[in-house]
Amino acid sequence: MSCDKALRERGYRLTPQRMLVIEALHNADNHISAEEIFEQLHARYPYSNISTVYRTLELMKKLNLVTETDFGEGCVRYHVAEKGHHHHLVCHACGKIIDLDESIIGPLKDTLLRDYGFDADLRHLAISGECHDCSKKK
Repeated sequence: MSCDKALRERGYRLTPQRMLVIEALHNADNHISAEEIFEQLHARYPYSNISTVYRTLELMKKLNLVTETDFGEGCVRYHVAEKGHHHHLVCHACGKIIDLDESIIGPLKDTLLRDYGFDADLRHLAISGECHDCSKKK
């Protein structure tokens, strides 16, 4: 279900600012930060402010319409949940991002629940470390 339809069905207003945040998320080729969304919003709606972006993202996160991921670069990035779950390995030395297969995460989720009674939200995950190329340089 699209974000705008999901918000409407749950009784939330679709303000022009919310629509532009949704549009920025959907048009992003990769994960996008709140600041990058704000730049797009502000270019088209000059009287907007970044708090609108953060409030909209928090609402969408609460409704499971977006996921947030920290790639270790000092800001959180967002991704539309309907585009699917995926996970990343992030090299803290060179910044390379490697996609991680979903099948690897399932056993981890099961182990955390079984051994620790912890139901982890692993819909979108970034694991930091060093890639093969950087670890070879040591």
